Amino acid sequence: MPNSPTSLTLHSGTDWKRQLADVVRDGDTLLCALGLTPEQVGFSAAACRGFRLKVPWDFVRRMRHGDPDDPLLRQVLATGDELLDAPGFGDDPTGEAEGAVARAGILHKYRGRVLLVVAGGCAVNCRYCFRRHFPYDSNRVGRKDWAQALDYVAAAPDIHEVILSGGDPLVADDPALEDLCATIADIHHVRRIRVHTRLPIVLPARVTDRLLAALSPAGVQTVFVVHANHAREIDDGVGQAFQRILDAGMTLLNQSVLLAGVNDDIDTLAELSETLFAHGALPYYLHVLDRVTGAAHFDLPESRALALHAGLRKALPGYLVPRLVREVAGEASKTPLA
Repeated sequence: MPNSPTSLTLHSGTDWKRQLADVVRDGDTLLCALGLTPEQVGFSAAACRGFRLKVPWDFVRRMRHGDPDDPLLRQVLATGDELLDAPGFGDDPTGEAEGAVARAGILHKYRGRVLLVVAGGCAVNCRYCFRRHFPYDSNRVGRKDWAQALDYVAAAPDIHEVILSGGDPLVADDPALEDLCATIADIHHVRRIRVHTRLPIVLPARVTDRLLAALSPAGVQTVFVVHANHAREIDDGVGQAFQRILDAGMTLLNQSVLLAGVNDDIDTLAELSETLFAHGALPYYLHVLDRVTGAAHFDLPESRALALHAGLRKALPGYLVPRLVREVAGEASKTPLA
Protein backbone atom coordinates (compact mmCIF):
# COMPACT_ATOMS: atom_id res chain seq x y z
CA MET A 1 0.00 0.00 0.00
CA PRO A 2 1.49 3.40 -0.88
CA ASN A 3 3.13 5.34 1.94
CA SER A 4 2.78 2.47 4.40
CA PRO A 5 5.79 1.06 6.26
CA THR A 6 7.24 -1.73 4.14
CA SER A 7 9.62 -3.14 6.74
CA LEU A 8 6.96 -3.70 9.39
CA THR A 9 6.39 -7.33 10.36
CA LEU A 10 2.70 -7.41 11.14
CA HIS A 11 1.33 -9.47 14.04
CA SER A 12 4.81 -9.98 15.52
CA GLY A 13 4.74 -9.52 19.27
CA THR A 14 8.18 -7.89 19.29
CA ASP A 15 6.95 -5.09 17.03
CA TRP A 16 3.80 -3.84 18.72
CA LYS A 17 5.46 -0.75 20.22
CA ARG A 18 6.93 0.18 16.85
CA GLN A 19 3.54 -0.26 15.20
CA LEU A 20 1.90 1.85 17.89
CA ALA A 21 4.44 4.63 17.37
CA ASP A 22 4.05 4.54 13.59
CA VAL A 23 0.28 5.02 13.28
CA VAL A 24 -1.27 7.25 10.60
CA ARG A 25 -1.92 10.71 12.03
CA ASP A 26 -2.97 12.82 9.05
CA GLY A 27 -5.70 12.63 6.46
CA ASP A 28 -3.50 13.17 3.41
CA THR A 29 -1.37 10.14 4.24
CA LEU A 30 -4.42 7.97 4.89
CA LEU A 31 -6.27 8.99 1.74
CA CYS A 32 -3.18 8.72 -0.46
CA ALA A 33 -2.65 5.16 0.77
CA LEU A 34 -6.25 4.32 -0.18
CA GLY A 35 -6.27 6.11 -3.54
CA LEU A 36 -8.93 8.59 -2.43
CA THR A 37 -9.29 12.36 -2.40
CA PRO A 38 -10.61 14.56 0.43
CA GLU A 39 -13.57 15.54 -1.75
CA GLN A 40 -14.61 11.90 -2.24
CA VAL A 41 -14.90 11.24 1.48
CA GLY A 42 -15.65 14.66 2.97
CA PHE A 43 -12.43 14.76 4.96
CA SER A 44 -12.11 17.74 7.32
CA ALA A 45 -8.80 18.94 8.75
CA ALA A 46 -10.81 21.18 11.10
CA ALA A 47 -12.46 18.13 12.67
CA CYS A 48 -8.99 16.71 13.34
CA ARG A 49 -8.06 19.75 15.39
CA GLY A 50 -10.70 18.91 17.96
CA PHE A 51 -10.08 15.14 17.91
CA ARG A 52 -7.04 14.07 15.95
CA LEU A 53 -7.00 11.35 13.34
CA LYS A 54 -5.13 8.25 14.47
CA VAL A 55 -5.18 4.73 13.00
CA PRO A 56 -2.61 1.88 12.83
CA TRP A 57 -1.31 0.76 9.43
CA ASP A 58 -2.44 -2.78 10.16
CA PHE A 59 -6.03 -1.56 10.29
CA VAL A 60 -5.56 0.60 7.18
CA ARG A 61 -4.44 -2.46 5.21
CA ARG A 62 -7.86 -4.05 5.77
CA MET A 63 -9.63 -1.12 4.07
CA ARG A 64 -10.69 -1.42 0.44
CA HIS A 65 -8.52 0.65 -1.87
CA GLY A 66 -10.51 3.29 -3.76
CA ASP A 67 -13.75 2.78 -1.79
CA PRO A 68 -14.98 6.02 -0.18
CA ASP A 69 -17.70 4.07 1.66
CA ASP A 70 -15.42 1.46 3.19
CA PRO A 71 -16.91 0.62 6.62
CA LEU A 72 -13.52 0.51 8.32
CA LEU A 73 -12.50 3.87 6.87
CA ARG A 74 -15.76 5.48 7.95
CA GLN A 75 -15.03 4.61 11.58
CA VAL A 76 -11.75 6.55 11.69
CA LEU A 77 -12.05 9.31 9.09
CA ALA A 78 -12.63 12.87 10.32
CA THR A 79 -15.33 14.52 8.21
CA GLY A 80 -17.12 17.83 8.07
CA ASP A 81 -20.22 16.17 9.57
CA GLU A 82 -18.47 16.27 12.95
CA LEU A 83 -18.61 20.06 12.96
CA LEU A 84 -22.39 20.33 12.54
CA ASP A 85 -24.57 21.28 15.50
CA ALA A 86 -26.72 18.38 16.69
CA PRO A 87 -29.36 18.91 19.38
CA GLY A 88 -29.25 16.29 22.11
CA PHE A 89 -25.55 15.56 21.70
CA GLY A 90 -23.02 16.56 24.35
CA ASP A 91 -19.51 16.06 25.69
CA ASP A 92 -20.47 13.60 28.46
CA PRO A 93 -23.29 11.46 27.01
CA THR A 94 -23.03 8.70 29.63
CA GLY A 95 -22.75 10.93 32.69
CA GLU A 96 -19.29 9.77 33.67
CA ALA A 97 -18.43 13.07 35.31
CA GLU A 98 -21.08 12.26 37.90
CA GLY A 99 -19.70 8.73 38.33
CA ALA A 100 -16.17 9.81 39.15
CA VAL A 101 -14.95 9.76 42.73
CA ALA A 102 -12.29 11.79 44.43
CA ARG A 103 -9.43 9.50 43.47
CA ALA A 104 -8.28 10.22 39.95
CA GLY A 105 -9.03 7.54 37.40
CA ILE A 106 -11.81 5.72 39.24
CA LEU A 107 -15.34 5.58 37.82
CA HIS A 108 -17.83 3.84 40.10
CA LYS A 109 -21.24 3.92 38.43
CA TYR A 110 -22.53 0.36 38.83
CA ARG A 111 -22.91 -1.88 41.85
CA GLY A 112 -20.25 -4.55 42.26
CA ARG A 113 -17.76 -3.19 39.74
CA VAL A 114 -15.48 -0.27 39.31
CA LEU A 115 -13.73 1.11 36.24
CA LEU A 116 -10.09 2.16 36.31
CA VAL A 117 -8.83 4.55 33.64
CA VAL A 118 -5.45 2.94 33.02
CA ALA A 119 -4.37 5.04 30.02
CA GLY A 120 -5.66 8.11 28.26
CA GLY A 121 -4.49 7.10 24.79
CA CYS A 122 -5.65 4.57 22.24
CA ALA A 123 -4.07 2.96 19.20
CA VAL A 124 -6.99 4.27 17.15
CA ASN A 125 -9.28 7.28 17.44
CA CYS A 126 -12.75 6.06 16.50
CA ARG A 127 -14.84 9.04 15.46
CA TYR A 128 -17.89 7.85 17.43
CA CYS A 129 -15.93 7.43 20.69
CA PHE A 130 -18.11 8.41 23.66
CA ARG A 131 -14.99 9.50 25.55
CA ARG A 132 -13.62 11.77 22.83
CA HIS A 133 -14.12 14.72 25.21
CA PHE A 134 -13.27 12.88 28.43
CA PRO A 135 -10.90 14.87 30.76
CA TYR A 136 -8.08 12.32 30.76
CA ASP A 137 -5.61 14.83 32.17
CA SER A 138 -7.49 14.88 35.46
CA ASN A 139 -8.42 11.18 35.44
CA ARG A 140 -5.19 9.48 34.38
CA VAL A 141 -3.76 6.93 36.78
CA GLY A 142 -0.02 6.26 36.56
CA ARG A 143 1.85 3.56 38.40
CA LYS A 144 2.55 5.88 41.34
CA ASP A 145 -1.16 6.55 41.71
CA TRP A 146 -2.42 2.97 41.54
CA ALA A 147 -1.98 2.29 45.25
CA GLN A 148 -4.27 5.19 46.15
CA ALA A 149 -6.81 4.27 43.47
CA LEU A 150 -6.93 0.65 44.56
CA ASP A 151 -7.24 1.64 48.23
CA TYR A 152 -10.74 2.71 47.22
CA VAL A 153 -11.43 -0.78 45.87
CA ALA A 154 -9.92 -2.49 48.89
CA ALA A 155 -12.14 -0.44 51.20
CA ALA A 156 -15.33 -1.47 49.36
CA PRO A 157 -16.02 -5.19 49.93
CA ASP A 158 -19.00 -5.12 47.56
CA ILE A 159 -16.68 -4.50 44.56
CA HIS A 160 -16.04 -7.88 42.94
CA GLU A 161 -14.80 -6.80 39.54
CA VAL A 162 -12.24 -4.23 38.36
CA ILE A 163 -12.60 -3.08 34.75
CA LEU A 164 -9.43 -1.87 33.05
CA SER A 165 -10.35 0.82 30.56
CA GLY A 166 -9.15 4.08 29.07
CA GLY A 167 -8.42 5.21 26.39
CA ASP A 168 -7.19 1.67 25.99
CA PRO A 169 -5.53 -0.09 28.91
CA LEU A 170 -3.29 -2.14 26.61
CA VAL A 171 -1.43 1.03 25.61
CA ALA A 172 0.30 0.59 28.99
CA ASP A 173 3.39 -1.61 28.92
CA ASP A 174 3.60 -5.15 30.27
CA PRO A 175 5.52 -4.47 33.51
CA ALA A 176 3.01 -1.78 34.47
CA LEU A 177 0.03 -4.03 33.77
CA GLU A 178 1.70 -6.90 35.61
CA ASP A 179 2.13 -4.78 38.75
CA LEU A 180 -1.40 -3.41 38.49
CA CYS A 181 -3.10 -6.77 38.06
CA ALA A 182 -1.06 -8.38 40.81
CA THR A 183 -2.15 -5.62 43.18
CA ILE A 184 -5.78 -6.08 42.16
CA ALA A 185 -5.54 -9.84 42.69
CA ASP A 186 -4.30 -9.26 46.23
CA ILE A 187 -7.63 -7.60 47.14
CA HIS A 188 -9.45 -10.61 48.54
CA HIS A 189 -12.99 -9.62 47.51
CA VAL A 190 -12.10 -8.97 43.84
CA ARG A 191 -13.03 -12.00 41.75
CA ARG A 192 -12.55 -10.75 38.21
CA ILE A 193 -10.43 -8.44 36.11
CA ARG A 194 -12.23 -7.29 32.98
CA VAL A 195 -10.24 -5.73 30.15
CA HIS A 196 -12.04 -3.42 27.70
CA THR A 197 -9.82 -3.00 24.67
CA ARG A 198 -9.78 -2.36 20.93
CA LEU A 199 -6.09 -3.20 20.47
CA PRO A 200 -6.54 -6.91 19.66
CA ILE A 201 -8.68 -5.72 16.71
CA VAL A 202 -6.69 -2.77 15.39
CA LEU A 203 -3.21 -3.84 16.54
CA PRO A 204 -3.28 -7.62 17.19
CA ALA A 205 0.50 -7.74 17.64
CA ARG A 206 -0.17 -6.33 21.12
CA VAL A 207 -1.46 -9.72 22.30
CA THR A 208 1.73 -11.38 23.46
CA ASP A 209 2.37 -14.19 25.92
CA ARG A 210 3.81 -11.74 28.43
CA LEU A 211 0.75 -9.50 28.19
CA LEU A 212 -1.59 -12.40 28.79
CA ALA A 213 0.45 -13.55 31.77
CA ALA A 214 0.34 -10.03 33.19
CA LEU A 215 -3.44 -9.88 32.84
CA SER A 216 -4.12 -13.25 34.48
CA PRO A 217 -2.65 -13.27 37.99
CA ALA A 218 -3.51 -16.19 40.22
CA GLY A 219 -6.75 -15.98 42.15
CA VAL A 220 -8.91 -14.01 39.74
CA GLN A 221 -10.71 -14.70 36.47
CA THR A 222 -9.90 -12.53 33.47
CA VAL A 223 -12.52 -11.44 30.95
CA PHE A 224 -11.41 -9.92 27.65
CA VAL A 225 -13.99 -7.62 26.01
CA VAL A 226 -12.85 -6.59 22.54
CA HIS A 227 -14.55 -4.15 20.18
CA ALA A 228 -15.25 -4.94 16.52
CA ASN A 229 -18.08 -3.42 14.49
CA HIS A 230 -17.67 -5.15 11.13
CA ALA A 231 -16.57 -8.64 10.08
CA ARG A 232 -13.82 -7.26 7.85
CA GLU A 233 -12.01 -5.99 10.92
CA ILE A 234 -11.27 -9.60 11.84
CA ASP A 235 -8.41 -10.87 9.66
CA ASP A 236 -5.97 -13.74 10.24
CA GLY A 237 -3.85 -11.69 12.63
CA VAL A 238 -6.86 -10.85 14.78
CA GLY A 239 -7.92 -14.50 14.70
CA GLN A 240 -4.49 -15.50 15.98
CA ALA A 241 -4.70 -12.93 18.77
CA PHE A 242 -8.12 -14.29 19.75
CA GLN A 243 -6.72 -17.82 19.88
CA ARG A 244 -3.90 -16.73 22.18
CA ILE A 245 -6.44 -15.13 24.52
CA LEU A 246 -8.52 -18.30 24.56
CA ASP A 247 -5.46 -20.51 25.05
CA ALA A 248 -4.65 -18.43 28.13
CA GLY A 249 -7.98 -19.53 29.62
CA MET A 250 -9.72 -16.18 29.39
CA THR A 251 -13.33 -15.49 28.51
CA LEU A 252 -13.55 -13.61 25.19
CA LEU A 253 -16.50 -11.31 24.45
CA ASN A 254 -17.14 -8.62 21.84
CA GLN A 255 -19.13 -5.43 22.03
CA SER A 256 -20.13 -3.38 19.00
CA VAL A 257 -21.71 -0.03 18.30
CA LEU A 258 -24.55 0.29 15.81
CA LEU A 259 -23.28 2.85 13.28
CA ALA A 260 -25.02 4.35 10.25
CA GLY A 261 -23.05 3.57 7.12
CA VAL A 262 -20.93 0.93 8.83
CA ASN A 263 -23.05 -1.96 10.09
CA ASP A 264 -26.68 -0.82 9.91
CA ASP A 265 -28.11 -3.79 8.04
CA ILE A 266 -29.03 -7.30 9.13
CA ASP A 267 -26.66 -9.19 6.84
CA THR A 268 -23.65 -7.17 8.03
CA LEU A 269 -24.53 -7.66 11.70
CA ALA A 270 -25.16 -11.37 11.18
CA GLU A 271 -21.82 -11.80 9.40
CA LEU A 272 -20.08 -10.04 12.27
CA SER A 273 -21.61 -12.40 14.83
CA GLU A 274 -20.77 -15.47 12.74
CA THR A 275 -17.19 -14.33 12.20
CA LEU A 276 -16.66 -13.53 15.86
CA PHE A 277 -17.97 -16.90 16.97
CA ALA A 278 -15.91 -18.74 14.36
CA HIS A 279 -12.86 -17.22 16.05
CA GLY A 280 -14.01 -17.98 19.60
CA ALA A 281 -15.52 -14.63 20.64
CA LEU A 282 -19.10 -14.40 21.86
CA PRO A 283 -21.20 -11.41 20.71
CA TYR A 284 -22.03 -9.59 23.95
CA TYR A 285 -23.44 -6.08 23.48
CA LEU A 286 -24.69 -4.10 20.51
CA HIS A 287 -24.77 -0.50 21.70
CA VAL A 288 -26.89 2.18 20.18
CA LEU A 289 -24.77 5.26 19.73
CA ASP A 290 -23.84 7.28 22.79
CA ARG A 291 -24.80 10.80 21.76
CA VAL A 292 -21.42 12.44 21.94
CA THR A 293 -20.72 15.74 20.21
CA GLY A 294 -19.22 15.14 16.78
CA ALA A 295 -20.80 11.73 16.15
CA ALA A 296 -24.38 12.57 15.18
CA HIS A 297 -23.86 11.37 11.60
CA PHE A 298 -23.48 7.82 12.95
CA ASP A 299 -26.79 7.90 14.81
CA LEU A 300 -29.84 5.80 13.93
CA PRO A 301 -33.42 6.20 15.15
CA GLU A 302 -34.21 3.83 17.98
CA SER A 303 -37.02 2.32 15.88
CA ARG A 304 -34.45 1.38 13.23
CA ALA A 305 -32.18 -0.17 15.85
CA LEU A 306 -35.07 -2.24 17.19
CA ALA A 307 -36.01 -3.40 13.69
CA LEU A 308 -32.44 -4.45 12.95
CA HIS A 309 -32.19 -6.35 16.20
CA ALA A 310 -35.49 -8.12 15.55
CA GLY A 311 -34.21 -9.17 12.14
CA LEU A 312 -30.99 -10.39 13.69
CA ARG A 313 -32.93 -12.58 16.12
CA LYS A 314 -34.64 -14.21 13.16
CA ALA A 315 -31.40 -14.69 11.26
CA LEU A 316 -29.25 -16.20 14.01
CA PRO A 317 -29.42 -18.66 16.90
CA GLY A 318 -29.97 -16.88 20.19
CA TYR A 319 -26.41 -17.29 21.46
CA LEU A 320 -25.11 -15.28 18.49
CA VAL A 321 -27.45 -12.33 19.04
CA PRO A 322 -25.81 -9.55 21.10
CA ARG A 323 -27.97 -7.68 23.56
CA LEU A 324 -29.16 -4.35 22.21
CA VAL A 325 -28.50 -1.73 24.88
CA ARG A 326 -28.21 1.96 25.56
CA GLU A 327 -26.22 3.52 28.37
CA VAL A 328 -28.40 6.02 30.19
CA ALA A 329 -26.71 8.44 32.58
CA GLY A 330 -27.66 7.70 36.17
CA GLU A 331 -29.14 4.25 35.54
CA ALA A 332 -27.88 1.29 37.58
CA SER A 333 -26.95 -0.76 34.51
CA LYS A 334 -27.05 -0.77 30.71
CA THR A 335 -30.63 -0.31 29.51
CA PRO A 336 -31.91 -3.14 27.25
CA LEU A 337 -33.88 -1.95 24.23
CA ALA A 338 -35.25 -5.23 22.92
